[in-house]
Amino acid sequence: SVESELVIVANAPSFEIESLVAASGTASEPRILATDGRLGWADARTFGMQRSRGEVTILVDTSLEPTGDFIAPLLAAFDDPTVGIAGGWGVTSDDAREFVDAPPGEVDAIEGYCLAVRREAMRAVGGFDRRFRWYRNADLDFSFAVRDAGWRAVRTEPLPFVRHEHRGYAALPDDERERLSRRNFYRFLDHWRDRPDLLVNRRER
Repeated sequence: SVESELVIVANAPSFEIESLVAASGTASEPRILATDGRLGWADARTFGMQRSRGEVTILVDTSLEPTGDFIAPLLAAFDDPTVGIAGGWGVTSDDAREFVDAPPGEVDAIEGYCLAVRREAMRAVGGFDRRFRWYRNADLDFSFAVRDAGWRAVRTEPLPFVRHEHRGYAALPDDERERLSRRNFYRFLDHWRDRPDLLVNRRER
């Protein structure tokens, strides 16, 4: 059996997180990491990842509802020692500007809905770029950083989740979503626009 630990990053909560967790009926008691001030999206995830104890850390977005065991198939991807990042949703691109959903297998990036990273790979890159205070495209940037460090990204077969409305997306009006998404994508391009060698489709030609 796989030993696992549930870690919750309480990002400057406005309520008593311990009582909420107790009422949720969680099977195992989670480790709660509370922050004094409100962190951006990237900093909050990095805060949790850097304090995790496992050889593989799995990030699960709150928009996902598990309907079965998603941990075992994720961990199985790391049986391949070249894999540094894996998840149930992945994308590829021909030019690092337009990304499309990819089938299971090697991909350019793992989407942040459910993202698993090997500890050694996470340490190599340090975490998400803290300038991504909103979530869009932070997963692309992180995936490319892991792959630039010499690891592969792999999309698993579909995982047992039901996807619900993404709160970070739905909480903002359309124009604000567009502005933040565009700004984050420019950050991604600043890092990786000159790295076509990292694109799986380019390498296979």
